[in-house]
Amino acid sequence: MALLFSDEEFQQAWTELDEPQLDGGWEFFTETMNVKIYRLYNKETGLYEYKVFGTLASCSADLCADVYMDLNYRKKWDSYVKELNEKDYDGQKAIYWEVKYPMPMSNRDYVYVRERRDLDVGGRKICVVLAKSSSVSQCPEKKGVIRVKDYKQSLAIESDGSDSTKVFMNYFDNPGGMIPTWLVNWAAKTGVPAFLTDMKKACSNYSSYCKNSK
Repeated sequence: MALLFSDEEFQQAWTELDEPQLDGGWEFFTETMNVKIYRLYNKETGLYEYKVFGTLASCSADLCADVYMDLNYRKKWDSYVKELNEKDYDGQKAIYWEVKYPMPMSNRDYVYVRERRDLDVGGRKICVVLAKSSSVSQCPEKKGVIRVKDYKQSLAIESDGSDSTKVFMNYFDNPGGMIPTWLVNWAAKTGVPAFLTDMKKACSNYSSYCKNSK
């Protein structure tokens, strides 16, 4: 099976926990809930790529990583999920994800691959999850749903030394269609705090979910 991500890509993600890489046009965007968000303008699309740095309070790094990776659980706590599952397409595992959009906009769907590595970096335990769009011909586009073909995300997390988690995330997503760029950019500003709030709640409820789902 082809290598999905290189060692360098994993290293690039976790090093930003220590030294944020913000040269080359990155600008401060907003700060909320112990998290700072920076953005980089993409001239081709008129959209922004984002970097998120901060702390997820009262949620351990191991728990945070497990919740983030658990697709079945995500269907329970993320109200925007219409469909989400991992499938095997001719020996290549990929995730299919359909996201609900408010009327009158069409839903979006993604086909992407991801990989998690738990790294030992000089005695530090760092979890890195990388994801990117994948063109899987066996997963055709649905009528009335717009396929997102340009998506990437990297996440690096480690314990902050107490019961909270230090987080770095890099994210870009081109939803396509006729959505005004101002609306996409506004959604990014409101969406990150909302996601963090939902994620914290999901972490606190995870142990009871695991017991009930056995």
